[in-house]
Amino acid sequence: MLSILVPTYNYNVYPLAKQLVQQATLLNIDFEFICIDDASSSPLNMENEKINSLKNSKFIAQKQNAGYRGNRNNLVKKSKYEYLLFIDGDSIINNKNFLFNYISNLDNYVDIIYGGRTHPINIDDANKKLRWKYGKQIEDKTAMVRNKNIYKSLMFNNTLIRKECFNSIKFDTSVTKYGHDDTLFAYQVSKSNLKVKHIDNPVEHGDIDLNIAFIKKTEEGIINIFDLYQSNKIDYKFVKILNFYTNLKKIKINYFVSFLFKFTKPVLTKQLESSNPSLILFNFYKIGLLCSLKK
Repeated sequence: MLSILVPTYNYNVYPLAKQLVQQATLLNIDFEFICIDDASSSPLNMENEKINSLKNSKFIAQKQNAGYRGNRNNLVKKSKYEYLLFIDGDSIINNKNFLFNYISNLDNYVDIIYGGRTHPINIDDANKKLRWKYGKQIEDKTAMVRNKNIYKSLMFNNTLIRKECFNSIKFDTSVTKYGHDDTLFAYQVSKSNLKVKHIDNPVEHGDIDLNIAFIKKTEEGIINIFDLYQSNKIDYKFVKILNFYTNLKKIKINYFVSFLFKFTKPVLTKQLESSNPSLILFNFYKIGLLCSLKK
């Protein structure tokens, strides 16, 4: 029936595991819970070892780092059921019917179900405002909104997929740079014409990045999506920022945007690391960086 798969790195997943195992047990379904820590060697794994005491559950601490993509592929290799439910290890579940909502939406005409993501209503830490604001205003979309563009709205933090469908795609481990793993997977899903359904069954993002860390991850992601575009692994029309970038190139103002970005980058960075970061400036930061990259 259901394999619940949780990739993690240096995070205590035991409370999440306990909650999901309890829900699955009450549903009286065949299930397994598997969590793999990707070679963090974290002291938190002492807590994660408790997962092994839960019903049908397993915790594995990898000794060699496999990366975001490899860890997820490894989870699938160790799974045994037809349906795979991927949940990020830092997720918070506020719904006692979380698993039931997925199970009740299974049918023969759906290959993937995405439940969505939310962020806390407020956040007190000023050093996390950028990631929080981006999550609230960009990522937190209702199923009605996501279903208008089923593939581009697909993420992999809270996703149920048929095992045979996952194995027909898998995460591309030949890509070694950070970022846009979900984007590439979603693009491959669209190319395969898999049937995707969006529902309102979100998890809350628990471990919100510091501003400075989120900016760094964003930079790495921009570099990676540019490489994917250059290597023809993804169509620019599928990614909003790549589409915008190609339009700038057509009217030959990408070099001006690059110059303006390099000139203003220190001021932009300071603003984005402040307690009131601007998402408009954040968007300019991203497109400016993209225009600055060399082929």
